[in-house]
Amino acid sequence: MTTIEPTVARILDKILEETQVKYHSQMTGGIIMNPKTGAIYAMNTIPTYNLNDRKDATVTDFQNPLVENVYEFGSIIKALTMASGIDSAKVTPQSTYYDAGLLNLDGYTIKNYDGRGRGTVSMQEVLNQSLNTGATFVMQQMGRDKFRDYFLKLKIGSETGIDLPNEAQGLIQNIVNSPRDIEYATASYGQGIAMTPIATTRALATLGNGGYLITPHLVSKIEYQDGTSKDINYPLGEKVFESKTSETISRMLTTVADEALLHGKISMPHHSFAAKTGTAQMSDPKTGKYYEDEFLHSFFGYFPSYDPKFLIFLYTVDPKGVQYASGTLTEPFGELTKFLINYYDIPPDR
Repeated sequence: MTTIEPTVARILDKILEETQVKYHSQMTGGIIMNPKTGAIYAMNTIPTYNLNDRKDATVTDFQNPLVENVYEFGSIIKALTMASGIDSAKVTPQSTYYDAGLLNLDGYTIKNYDGRGRGTVSMQEVLNQSLNTGATFVMQQMGRDKFRDYFLKLKIGSETGIDLPNEAQGLIQNIVNSPRDIEYATASYGQGIAMTPIATTRALATLGNGGYLITPHLVSKIEYQDGTSKDINYPLGEKVFESKTSETISRMLTTVADEALLHGKISMPHHSFAAKTGTAQMSDPKTGKYYEDEFLHSFFGYFPSYDPKFLIFLYTVDPKGVQYASGTLTEPFGELTKFLINYYDIPPDR
């Protein structure tokens, strides 16, 4: 018996296809999962191929990018960095630093997305305004070793154990072997490390579920021909964050959703959700250099914020005409959230 809910899957497919067509992306994908149990209700990528007419399909068409491809997801990783800093007692939401707009490390310059400095800002504003210098500050407060330890505990470079074939591992050598501060700094805001969408979704689930790693899965029960059946149990994995940390980062990400995301335009008065966007430069696989005009947009959110039933993860590769993920994926996330609230009759929580 599968965890996939056909109606939810159809709605996800529809919204992914609309997003893909609207922005002429190379690919658009999404996962809807229970962040507490790992049960996957829907997952897919667009474009796909026709199961009834496979004569023109290539080997790539038969791959599942959600478990087989790795990407640099950018600023959604700042939420994991911030949670790690809070959990290690190195920062609080009220901690401040001076943002000059740029930072020099190992001969490289780290800049905010717009190059501007904000002066003295809090950790909440680091998430609200998605400041690269702020994520780097959190990493520096932790120190390279502790930062690395948290990301290894989140297993972003490991297989999740999902019940699908050919799962790939992430590429996180930059924070395992490098002695350079710049590698850890860029990793703190999601560049220079690459993960599968499913591993990223699992790591992000720790933010809302009390800090536990879960096993993403699509099978809940095996039914045999003789009429017997066997329930499949997926026990909780390692506890990465304390429950208090999960509550704190959820509060911060809810503030992002209510106040910063499109200036609060998609905030819902009676239902809370925690969310963060990501816009990452894409790299040329041949040279390793980053493109100046090709980006990967990502978005994750879970709701209700403090007792989440659903986590939605979306991404779109090289969308055209819109620079930031807030412009491409906020509306699709909002549509999916409202559908799930109505379909599952989720009661108001505020």
